[in-house]
Amino acid sequence: MNPFSEYAAIIGIDWADRKHDLCLKTPDDDSLEYSVLEHKPEAIEDWANELRVRFEGKPVAICIESRKVPLIHALLKYDFLVLFPVNPQTLCRYRRALTPSRAKDDPSDARLLLDLVFRHPDQFLPWQPQSAQMRTLAQLVEHRRTLVADRVRTTNRLTACLKLYFPQALDWFEDKATLVFCEFLEKWPTLQAAKRARKGTLERFFHEHNSRYAEVIEKRIQAIKSAIPLTTDPGVIEPNQWMVVALVHQLALLLGHIDHFDEKIAACFDDFKDADLFRNLPGAGKQLAPRLLVAFGEDRSRFASAQALCCYAGIAPVTERSGNKSWVHWRYSCPKFLRQSFIEWTNQTVRFSFWARAFYKAQREKGKTHQMAIRALAFKWIRILWRCWQDRKPYDEATYLMALQKQGSPLVKELAS
Repeated sequence: MNPFSEYAAIIGIDWADRKHDLCLKTPDDDSLEYSVLEHKPEAIEDWANELRVRFEGKPVAICIESRKVPLIHALLKYDFLVLFPVNPQTLCRYRRALTPSRAKDDPSDARLLLDLVFRHPDQFLPWQPQSAQMRTLAQLVEHRRTLVADRVRTTNRLTACLKLYFPQALDWFEDKATLVFCEFLEKWPTLQAAKRARKGTLERFFHEHNSRYAEVIEKRIQAIKSAIPLTTDPGVIEPNQWMVVALVHQLALLLGHIDHFDEKIAACFDDFKDADLFRNLPGAGKQLAPRLLVAFGEDRSRFASAQALCCYAGIAPVTERSGNKSWVHWRYSCPKFLRQSFIEWTNQTVRFSFWARAFYKAQREKGKTHQMAIRALAFKWIRILWRCWQDRKPYDEATYLMALQKQGSPLVKELAS
């Protein structure tokens, strides 16, 4: 018996920016109904109300691509609609399997979505969205990571411009992603401007930016006064000067917004009961701990085993065999941000965890590259965290080291050496 017989209807939706193509089928009728839904809140509201009246409020299955599309968020507010998200790559390969010519059309894609989910109900489960609070935290940490990438990109562009005419500024400030660096360049965007500044003005500037060490300030001022221009060509200095001013404005704005996101993330993270499970993990800190919480989520039945989470996150490798050939590679299709969270945190644990450092060292001695060793370490970490998450017990380094010793793990010898 097909589980979709419990639904009053099943609808495949091929979504787009301005309109959505629909294909509807009822369990007791093999005929298909095609229609087009305009992407407007009013049109979606009218369509959903028509479905509710037509099927007397009984559940209706909706087959739709992906989860990060505006239409899915719009449909979440209708309790009788049950969403079945489909990976776009899955639909693409299903289409190509049935149409080798690669012919494609929006109505046919809606029909294929319906057909795919209806014929393979064991492969697609209804989407159970997490709480609004968890989804808020998930969006916050992902948006913050995007801003950090923009900060790095802007800092790199700023560095490249300064190297063309004012490289000394890069030596005077160790950390480029700071407001003091931005405001110094905004005030003195060229070496000539900095050299013209009075000593008292420079001292006052550094004091106002919490630089209190007299020796450091004096050394920096002496470096400014004794510096020699890299070039005096106005055709190089002027255009790059204005570009630097534009970039420091962007960088300062990004730094302020990242701090704002940090405050919002910290407040949201503290409201979760599971926050203590991730807050004190080795190397997690205030940035990575919320991302790890998002990776695991609230529903403990979501991942039946640590292996299931490793596969979903893209940490577990994939083996392909054909005849006498065998090829092992990492997973290409996975939530990239989730995998990035595990990899970035695992990198930090090498510094803060004794056994993690020993494991990483052993992997490198076997000839593994840095990334291969980190992925292998992440695989072990996920198994540990999954058990802590299931048992609701915070990770304890001493407890795990004693367990390794009891098992006679080779890592114990590495730690002893």
